[in-house]
Amino acid sequence: MSKIEPYITSIPDFPEPGVIFRDITTAIGSADGLQLSVDEMAALLEGEPFDVVAGLESRGFLFGMPIAYKLHKPFIPIRKEGKLPRETVGATYSLEYGTATIEVHKDDIKPGMRVVLIDDLIATGGTLEAAAHLLEQLGAKVVKIVCLLELKGLHGRDRLKDYPLATVVSYDGK
Repeated sequence: MSKIEPYITSIPDFPEPGVIFRDITTAIGSADGLQLSVDEMAALLEGEPFDVVAGLESRGFLFGMPIAYKLHKPFIPIRKEGKLPRETVGATYSLEYGTATIEVHKDDIKPGMRVVLIDDLIATGGTLEAAAHLLEQLGAKVVKIVCLLELKGLHGRDRLKDYPLATVVSYDGK
């Protein structure tokens, strides 16, 4: 069992009956929980050569920034459409009820750049897959994806099978 697991609150039947919501706000709302989260995620990158950390809006920022700081790497935000001021490149992907678009500044990504992609959670894998493809479209190589939590019952890992993927805590359900 990960040291961070006791800091994560499980809320049954949210947002709907039968689902157990894994609440990370209790982890980041504790100085020890936040430090453990960042340290355990950063430890998953030991020995991995990479150039930059990219984090997905918004919870990927919560972990990506301190990991980048701790490992002395630059941080690149991947944001929701229309939030970045310079020229962007975007990727649109499917959600359960519609679509969403994420963007990155075009000049932040250099061909051959080795990127670690950070988010709080892997569920269905759709957002992470879109982000990885977006970075690759600009010539980067996604060398690893790291998330704090994984919901195995949603099979996101299957969707991301082409990428090395590591999580701190995995739950069997949805």
